[in-house]
Order: sequence, then structure tokens, then C-alpha cells
Amino acid sequence: MRRQQGMRLDDRLNDRWFRLDEALVSAFVERWRPETHTFHMSFGECTITLQDVAYQLGLPVDGRYVSGCLSEFHIYIEGGRPAWVWFQELLGVTPPPSQVQKYAVNCSWFQETFGECPEDADEETLFADKSGNWIHIRWLPYVARLEELGTYSWGSAALAWLYRCMCRVANRHVVKLAGPLQLLQSWIFWRFPRFRPAGYETFSWPLASRWSGYNPSGSEKGPRVAMWRLRIDRLQDREFIWMPYSSPDVLQVLHPEVLEPRHMALWCSVTALIYFAVIDWHQIDRVLLQFGGVQPPPPP
Repeated sequence: MRRQQGMRLDDRLNDRWFRLDEALVSAFVERWRPETHTFHMSFGECTITLQDVAYQLGLPVDGRYVSGCLSEFHIYIEGGRPAWVWFQELLGVTPPPSQVQKYAVNCSWFQETFGECPEDADEETLFADKSGNWIHIRWLPYVARLEELGTYSWGSAALAWLYRCMCRVANRHVVKLAGPLQLLQSWIFWRFPRFRPAGYETFSWPLASRWSGYNPSGSEKGPRVAMWRLRIDRLQDREFIWMPYSSPDVLQVLHPEVLEPRHMALWCSVTALIYFAVIDWHQIDRVLLQFGGVQPPPPP
């Protein structure tokens, strides 16, 4: 999707992405506790917060929550029009039945249909990238109001989805982890210097783009998970950076809007994170050290 006027998203990140180290991420998810939405380490608790989302991805963390109707979607349309009629009016084409599963459309079809921007396109041209296998048409109301995209809290939606995906995979019967995992991996690299790859010392905005071009080892996953698991077990307090964004090198590349008080107040809020039917808690009261505070003993 092209960046809209007034939308506070940085479209450079898609061009400077990096590959996922599945073994490293899997070992960290083993430390995730759904009850507290934190990683339980030998030195205490830590977690990914709205501050991390703002710095790492450059997404807005304030604004309207990202949600909408999930059930009976066929009647949730303006003027009584069926959902697929609305789809046709907004995008100018209807996907063939072979590319549809209930109310989700195959991403490959989106890529093939909208992958190239027409020469006469304006700022409201839509084209998709392969962020997953299927895209639900619950996004139609957002496509219909592209000029309002910048008014939503996309950062809290991304964090809510990451929390929920990690909570799901904490179930031993779930073997596949989804969600914005590059956010998790970039958070690991920034917070745990021992685990970050060598040679990535140039800072840029957003901060996750620091690892542009990173390609982890392609060796067998099982032994590498065991290796990372052992290294995590041996971590000590001094090997975790509680406040990685306070250095002058980071401050030089930050977008000035990130440091506005209205954003910073949300970083320190115990609040609900909403992404459609997903509602999870932002429990920074358990990780006050990440904000320069003093951590009291946790309640029972």
C-alpha cells in the first residue's frame, strides 16, 4: 500500500528488511509467559513495549484502535451493498472464486493484480505485498477511507498481534509462529548485544532497518535452537540493555515526532492493545526498568 499524505509510516523499511532467524526467535518464545505478556529471564522480566514499536518500526502508537466487524460481514457494508460488490467498486476488480476462501483473498492474486503501479496513479493507488497467505476483506472499510489511515494506532495493533501470536504458540500443540516477527528479532538484537550479528553498526530510521541485509545461518534448526536456549539460560543482568534508545547515535536518527509527549505518555501506560478481535494488555508495570524506573516485587 502506498504511503498516504499525512500518514506517519516510514515506507523505507520494506526496502531494507532482513531475514528471520527462526532458531533464535523460537528459543525466545519459549521464555514468553501469556499470563504476564513478558519474557521471564534469569535476571527478571522484560518485554516488547509500545516504545519499542515506535522506535523499531516507526509506527504511530496513538490514535483510533484498529478494529471492525468480523461476524456477519456480508451485511456490514454501506447502503446495503454486498461485500463483494463493495470490493468491486473500491478496487475495480473481483477476485476469481479460486482465489477466495470465505471472506479472505489470496495474497498472490493481490500481488499479481496490483503489484505494478499504473503510470497515471495518484496518492490513493493500492497495491499489496506478500505479508501472508490471505488477506481478509474486513480491511475494506480502511481501503474506502485511505485518507484516514494515519489516524489509527497501527503500532498498538502490531504489538497486540505479536503478543497474541506468541501466546498461541506457547501451547505445545501449536508449532507454527506467525505475526510481526521481525519486530521481535530486532528487539532481541537491540536489547541483547551478545546475540546481535557483527558488522551492523550504522543506525538509520526506523531502527529495525539497522539489520538490513541480515541473513542468518541456514544450518539445521534443531541444534541451533538448543544452542540459543543454552545461551539464554546463561544470561546475566549486565548482558541486557534496559534503555537502548538513549545513546546520542540513536537520537541523531530519530524522527522528531516520535519524541512528542503525547506518544511518550502512551509508552508508559498500562492499557489495552486492540487489533480487531485481539485485546491484550500492555503491562509495562512489570518492566519499569526499561523506562528508567524502579521495579517493585511483583504481586502474587
